[in-house]
Amino acid sequence: MADPEFKVAYDALDDEFRLFDLLLAARQRAGLTHSQVAERMGTKTPPVARMEAGGGSKRHSPSFSTLRRYAEAVGFRLKIILAPVISH
Repeated sequence: MADPEFKVAYDALDDEFRLFDLLLAARQRAGLTHSQVAERMGTKTPPVARMEAGGGSKRHSPSFSTLRRYAEAVGFRLKIILAPVISH
């Protein structure tokens, strides 16, 4: 974090990191394994694990539909809001 360019890039991904933390917490709260979530979503285990780990890259970012299916599989509802940008 000492490198200013790294910090800017890291901070730009803050919302994504929080989302993936929320996914993991929701699955754990539901007491489900990756395999159980994948089965409920109608997919395989590796994509579920990758999604919780951060998706890997922009090419593999989960779609709204995938996030909604994940949320439903762990007993939640996906809710997206727009929030104003706060300038520092």
